Amino acid sequence: MSSKKNIRHLSLNELQDFFTQNGEKAFRAKQVYEWLWLRHATSFEQMTNLSKSLRAYLENHFTLPAIQIGTTQQSSDGTIKNSFRLFDGNIVEGVLIPTDNRQTACVSSQVGCSLSCKFCATGYMDRKRNLDFDEIYDEVALLNQQALAQSGKKLTNIVYMGMGEPLLNYNNVLKSIEKITSPDGLAMSPKRITVSTAGVAKMIRKLGDDQVRFNLALSLHAANDKKRSEIMPINDSNSLKELIDALNYFYKKTGNEISFEYILFKDFNDSQKDADELIKIYRQVPVDLVNVIEYNPIDNALFRKPDMDATDIFMDYLAKHKVNARVRRSRGKDIDAACGQLANKQKTTQTTV
Repeated sequence: MSSKKNIRHLSLNELQDFFTQNGEKAFRAKQVYEWLWLRHATSFEQMTNLSKSLRAYLENHFTLPAIQIGTTQQSSDGTIKNSFRLFDGNIVEGVLIPTDNRQTACVSSQVGCSLSCKFCATGYMDRKRNLDFDEIYDEVALLNQQALAQSGKKLTNIVYMGMGEPLLNYNNVLKSIEKITSPDGLAMSPKRITVSTAGVAKMIRKLGDDQVRFNLALSLHAANDKKRSEIMPINDSNSLKELIDALNYFYKKTGNEISFEYILFKDFNDSQKDADELIKIYRQVPVDLVNVIEYNPIDNALFRKPDMDATDIFMDYLAKHKVNARVRRSRGKDIDAACGQLANKQKTTQTTV
């Protein structure tokens, strides 16, 4: 077990203290800090405005466990899926979704997931660990580099909709967003960031208390407790009433945008009765948008997506009742990069650190 500390877990002030206590000028800390966050250095050797001896000194005292891209797959629609190899051999996946006017990064917050949602490939994995804030930052920085290389355009949006439940890795998710939005980092607007949750009422309220500035999406997928508990076991301990109360509390505290995610499953949640139940919940929360998502098949589940006519009928009914809803067509299906398909099919190599 290494006793060296991850240098990215030090604040700028802590770095300054380290340098002055070791006979170096305090301004060196700012140089290193810029390399770590603004320039996204992945090794001490890249910090070329430091002397070789100072770089070696840092190498001897700290680790810099930046994540690496393992494999990359490109979909016929331009979507790019990456496997990211972590310092301990674990793998997570992240996706770059380019459109005419957006470059969206979909990032993971955990290795695996503990929630066991029946329609989600990640839900059939065990949760191995949370990602550290700097690992989440790495995902975004690497996807930003990929966007620039592919199109010459920087990321415009970030969604925490990859592997894992972000609100069960609360502190690291918030700290990663703090770094992503910092002028010393990627300087992105928090209004361009959406955190998606399967519904942890207590933590949604905490987001309100912490007065976060990013947007929130609830993975709803069924609008009554019986059906929702069938496909999302977390609903047993976080009922729809609790979630409605928590979302209203979040909005009262922050005023931030709230959206619903609703995957349509054939003969399960696509009837007029299901639409009526969705409308009822929509009217109890200041929801900006309902994203109705086409289902993407996974190996372990028997769900099917409705045919186009059934989807159109469902959407027309929502529109008739003045629900702001849109169908979100899935991208990257041919490379298992679409919503619910991130399964980390590669073999991980666990190492001891």
